Amino acid sequence: MHSISVKTNTRTEMRNITRRIQNIVNEENWQSGLLAVFVPHTTAALTINENADPDVQRDMLMEINKVIPFEDGFHHFEGNSAAHIKTSLFGSSETIIVENGQLQLGTWQGIYFCEFDGPRQRKVWLQFTGN
Repeated sequence: MHSISVKTNTRTEMRNITRRIQNIVNEENWQSGLLAVFVPHTTAALTINENADPDVQRDMLMEINKVIPFEDGFHHFEGNSAAHIKTSLFGSSETIIVENGQLQLGTWQGIYFCEFDGPRQRKVWLQFTGN
């Protein structure tokens, strides 16, 4: 298993971690198989989405914050129920095919770490199955 550290700077943000993951695939010489990418946090998530236009991430965060506002009469004593809900909607893992040492993503796809309760220091775990 490998781990990536992600430092976030704002309450909500999406950080493209595709290149960092591909670098680990290269360093480990992983050729063909499945790569599980997992976030071990209850207020952060992963998603695969467009990486060509940063306005897509801005728009996604703007809308999810409208749908699930931070201040909405939640009862959770830590005050971050909105982050927990957002994380459950986005999900804590992605599985990516690796073929010939390359992440098999679409032309415009990137892997994003999604922060919903920052700023924080976070981790992303990687587990490869294959050769």
